[in-house]
Amino acid sequence: MTQTLDQIIEDFSFLDDWEDRYRYVIELGKALPGLPEDEKIEDNRVHGCASQVWLVSEPEAGDDPVMRFRGDSDAFIVRGLVSIVLTVYSGRKASDIVKTDAIDTFRKIGLVDHLSAQRANGLNAMVTKIRDTAARRLSA
Repeated sequence: MTQTLDQIIEDFSFLDDWEDRYRYVIELGKALPGLPEDEKIEDNRVHGCASQVWLVSEPEAGDDPVMRFRGDSDAFIVRGLVSIVLTVYSGRKASDIVKTDAIDTFRKIGLVDHLSAQRANGLNAMVTKIRDTAARRLSA
């Protein structure tokens, strides 16, 4: 079942304990459909993540296309972070993606303060890759 961003934010608001929140992030990751091995290539890899992370973009046609993203990671908690990032960006117009910082969502749910430095760097790398992909699509 795919969660909406509002559902994820609401679910986080009900979880008081950080252990429960981490378990929830892991559950989101487990629900994320994986990528086939042939898409786990260097071009799709997110650099700057301690874990292996891959993101695939699928833009529709047009000057300001709706863009869909798929992703995967080899680490459960990171798969959960990928799931939240994809929920923020996938299915939105490229111009909206460029203007949206998913880190704000992670701040809103309180996750930023509880991520290790490596995971925070990886999260920033994912957000940057998605926003850069949308910006390139707009200038194409």
